[in-house]
Formats: sequence, C-alpha cells, structure tokens
Amino acid sequence: MNKVILMGRLTRDPEVRYTQGESSLCIANFSIAVDRRFNRNNQDGQTADFINCVAFGKLAEHVEKYYRKGLKTALTGRIQTRNYTNRDGQKVYVTEVVVEELEFAESKNAAAGGNGGNAYGGGSYGGSGNGNYGGGNYGGNSGNYGNAGGYSAPAQNTAPASDALDGFMNIPDGIDEELPFS
Repeated sequence: MNKVILMGRLTRDPEVRYTQGESSLCIANFSIAVDRRFNRNNQDGQTADFINCVAFGKLAEHVEKYYRKGLKTALTGRIQTRNYTNRDGQKVYVTEVVVEELEFAESKNAAAGGNGGNAYGGGSYGGSGNGNYGGGNYGGNSGNYGNAGGYSAPAQNTAPASDALDGFMNIPDGIDEELPFS
C-alpha cells in the first residue's frame, strides 16, 4: 500500500502549467513544509521537512485558484519516484507526492492572522481518480463545488460570535443522551 497523509504550509505559490494537445491537462507543482515532531539533539538544525507535491486535472485547477504561499493544507496522496535526463545530460531522480485529496487546514481569517470561523467551509477537495473536487462550500455565498460523487460540507459560522474565538461550538444542556460517544 502506498498512502501518504501530510499537513503543512505551502512554501511558495504553486507552479501551474497545462499540457499541449487536444485535451490539455492542468498540472500544479508545489511544496509544503511539514513540521517535525521532534529533532534528536538538533543535529541538522532543520525543524521541518520540505515535501514536493504534484496535482493533476480539476484538483490542480483548484490549487491554482485558491492556494498561495503560507496557506496551511492537509492532503493525502501517494509517493511517486521518477527520473529523467536534464539538458546537461545528467540523470535527475525525483520523489514527490501525487495529491489525491486536498483540504484547507485553517480558516481564511487564521491564514490572514485574524481569528474567527472557517470561511472555506472545511470541505474535502479530493478525487481518488475521478478528478472531482468532492464538495465543500468555500467562503460564504460563493457556491458549492460538489460534483458527482462528492458531498456538501455543512454550513459554517452558524455559532455565536463567542464560539468563533475558540473554534469550538457550545453543546446545549440536556443533549447528552443523543450523543453517540457519551
């Protein structure tokens, strides 16, 4: 099994290109910085790993439109290795994560340095081969991008303003018997 789950911040704006031909394909390359949980004796001084990622098709178009340097994201995919010969005749080996699903990992306000609710709606933008965004309502009234096979994320920012500060919703008293985990 080849499955990767990562959460980190984009280190730069994505590089997006389209293939030539009758049915062009969008390809987005980006890298994310993933914090290390610990670093033994701080040997190399690095506290994050920088991982190259690539997305294709509708998912790449989504990355082109909404993702920028510094945005925190969670993604799943698979590791892929490949090699090619560059213009100087040297063989170059590349290891990258082919992104299959992608989610915003923080609210738009948190990304801008503020605090508040999740403006993106927290939907999942995966494809697992079908190229659909998978659902999610980004930014209030901007519309639902759920395609075939996707789901619609629940509406966000419905809690009172005091709940938006800590990110948790208050559960009313007397509802304990309805919770599946109590």
